[in-house]
Amino acid sequence: MHLSKKSSAALLTAAVPALIWLAHSITIAAPVQTQSHPTVTKEMFDQWMTEMSNWGRWGKDDQMGTINLITPAKRKQGLGLAKEGVSFSLARDVEKEKAIDNPQPFSLKMGVGRDGIVRGVDQISVSYHGYIHTHMDALCHFSYNGKVYNGYSDREILTADGATKNSVGAFKGGIMSRGILIDIPALKGVDYLEPGTHIYPEDLDAWEKKAHLKISSGDVIFLRTGRFARRDKMGPWNTGNPGMAGLDALCLKWLKQRDIAMVGSDAVMDVMPSGVEGVVQPIHTGVLVAMGTPIFDNCDLELLSREASRRQRWEFLITAAPLAVQGGTGSPLNPIATF
Repeated sequence: MHLSKKSSAALLTAAVPALIWLAHSITIAAPVQTQSHPTVTKEMFDQWMTEMSNWGRWGKDDQMGTINLITPAKRKQGLGLAKEGVSFSLARDVEKEKAIDNPQPFSLKMGVGRDGIVRGVDQISVSYHGYIHTHMDALCHFSYNGKVYNGYSDREILTADGATKNSVGAFKGGIMSRGILIDIPALKGVDYLEPGTHIYPEDLDAWEKKAHLKISSGDVIFLRTGRFARRDKMGPWNTGNPGMAGLDALCLKWLKQRDIAMVGSDAVMDVMPSGVEGVVQPIHTGVLVAMGTPIFDNCDLELLSREASRRQRWEFLITAAPLAVQGGTGSPLNPIATF
């Protein structure tokens, strides 16, 4: 069949919209590509423990680790962020009811004296390590291959009377620095992350870009997964299965590169299960043992998230002080963010 130039042009004109529609349909139907991530092996993790080590950086007798990065200048930077003078607690109200994620509830026993003066007296007790009570982990809390931060032997320093090195008593002077909220649910447009969700280095980079800030040496970062928003809505769940949202082991190098002073989260920092064979909590192990970076666990970051979002400000003055327990592996405490 022979077509004139005029007929050919008309046919082509009619066909173009169909071709555009077809190409658009193919594009929509194409599968969404997701970034693949390498599997972290125990051999890789062991290598990182050496590469990321801060042992000896502040002397062979150091017990402060990366808290040494909170210099007078860094404290002044943090103080400069308290422009409004408005403060918010990052502590979870104590949980007194036993639950699957709280096998050892906070205990408060009240007594009332009535010998001429009515007065209330109480006794409190808590086994705070775990997945519910807001607390600080000292550098003696974790060991790896028989060593704690700065090369001390765990067998030598962990005694029945307390830790002789790297205890929470080293931080009696308190923590004061620039605090940063990393709000991953806000980044992803959800209320909370589902248990077992991995957070990768590119998520942390994307948050820096979204928040228009750069995390720097001596900062204290807080990672929000929305854990307590989900718990308040749906109730407690098994932290082993389905697990907890948190940082993938691949984030260890990112934390080291930023040279942060301290890390915190609304869970325990690590994604659980970790995905690293033979290492239950690689983030905990890497930051506590290799880097010498203390941790704030189980912070309630929901109020901070709302207030930071309302202001579109993700940096603030952070202050906190553990109990003065010489030999303690950590301490319950109440971190405060001030805008």
